[in-house]
Amino acid sequence: MATDKNRHAMETRQLTATTGVYLRPQTIGEALKALATMPLTILAGGTDFYAARTGQAITEPVLDITAVPELQGIRDEGAQWRIGATVTWSNIVRADFPAQFRGLQAAARAVGGVQVQNTGTVAGNICNASPAADGIPALMALDARVEVSSLSETRIVPLTEFVLGSRKIARLPSELVTGILIPKRDRAKSSFLKLGHRRYLVISIAMVAAVIEIDTAGVITYAGVAVGSCSAAAKRLSALEQKLLGRQASRGLSALVEAHDLVALTPIDDVRGTGAYRRDAALTLVKRAIEEALHE
Repeated sequence: MATDKNRHAMETRQLTATTGVYLRPQTIGEALKALATMPLTILAGGTDFYAARTGQAITEPVLDITAVPELQGIRDEGAQWRIGATVTWSNIVRADFPAQFRGLQAAARAVGGVQVQNTGTVAGNICNASPAADGIPALMALDARVEVSSLSETRIVPLTEFVLGSRKIARLPSELVTGILIPKRDRAKSSFLKLGHRRYLVISIAMVAAVIEIDTAGVITYAGVAVGSCSAAAKRLSALEQKLLGRQASRGLSALVEAHDLVALTPIDDVRGTGAYRRDAALTLVKRAIEEALHE
């Protein structure tokens, strides 16, 4: 009789003539070797994968990374936090994070329903690259970087450069996202605000994340502000961030935020709202998010 180890060992199975190849590696090395061999659709939580194929046969070859232990878990690595590629949103919600991560945890609670949060992964949310992905603005505000590995190298890419547009990312077919890296900011606080037609289980009209770090003298030493659902990809408001740096953190600081600080956004008209409404809503949300982060 086959042991559990043998049953779950790296396998290439021809399921049927219509469903193709299914691979379930046990190590990162095995996963990267498979990606170097053939084009594969990477499967983690599957919340987007299966939804896009409802009522259809799965015809493409699949790489299921859920059995790779190196891709699991959240680790404090001294100067940074590491979020493994198969960490779920429920893992984020329950993690014992410092105040720096309150915004990300609020975003995690806004990702679909509890069933989606239990299964969907942080890395999958990034790689799906939806303009309305709830997790991406919060990660951008945290100055997150994406660890992308292949057989030949591992490279670290800022999240702002990894998500290129709607459903577009800077990952080669031979590469696998192995983790998300977030610099430690021990004195930082954060917030996340989402506007939708209802509070949960809804695609955002606009959303904003803010991370503010203040030194012992009350001066802002780091500001991360990102907006989602108002462009083809979430965007950091770098000019506004620079405006906030060096300022004394006090109530009413959000009065510094002006409409031209959001000029990088390119909101569209759709069934959820007009571009003009999104831009106006984003301005209000940015002001509120900064105040909440300052006084969280």
